[in-house]
Amino acid sequence: MTTDQRTELEWRDGITPVSVQFDDPYFSIENGLAETRHVFMAGNGLPDRFVPGFQIAELGFGTGLNMLTALLDWRVSDTFGPLRFTSFEAYPLEADQIETALAAFPEAQAIAGPFLDQWRSGKTYIETDDLIADIRIGDAREMLPLWHGLADAWFLDGFSPVKNPELWEESLIQQVAKHTAPNCTCATYTAAGFVRRALSEAGFTVTRQTGFGRKRHMTTAVMETKA
Repeated sequence: MTTDQRTELEWRDGITPVSVQFDDPYFSIENGLAETRHVFMAGNGLPDRFVPGFQIAELGFGTGLNMLTALLDWRVSDTFGPLRFTSFEAYPLEADQIETALAAFPEAQAIAGPFLDQWRSGKTYIETDDLIADIRIGDAREMLPLWHGLADAWFLDGFSPVKNPELWEESLIQQVAKHTAPNCTCATYTAAGFVRRALSEAGFTVTRQTGFGRKRHMTTAVMETKA
């Protein structure tokens, strides 16, 4: 994927990419892969909930680590057909930046090639044997209302609500709720009160859970019924 303006990164300890614009790392400095499995996979009851046609949606694609982690677990689950993964990203990284970031996680890097090849060629709708990835480039507040899909699980993974409040606005959380299938779940690393309130007001049943690493708490939620 080539952008008109390269997203500027700093590399903490030569390993962890940090957004210069938001002054926030793309994943945990302790172990990003373990963080994804704790927050987004276990937080959404995955891979146990995987069924054919399962749809994950995400706010904040970043390095693609969440997608690749989900794909790793999808393969282990032996679920028939491709995993469907839709993500909204305003500041996409280039293929070489993603490749460098994934070097810290050999398990994810080992399966990233088919995605990176298509991303490098400029594709944002990517199909492989067991993945259909639709990466929608632009402001999620504008792009999400245009999406016609319904998610079975949401990964809310924008930068810190303090540093990137636009991705946690109540109106956007309402759009997340509108794009959920029955019994949809969502998970996020943040336990900020206003995020939990926005999820609750959007119709989710919200629970505060034990966070990953140094974070004491995180948030999970489920949309048990839909009007």
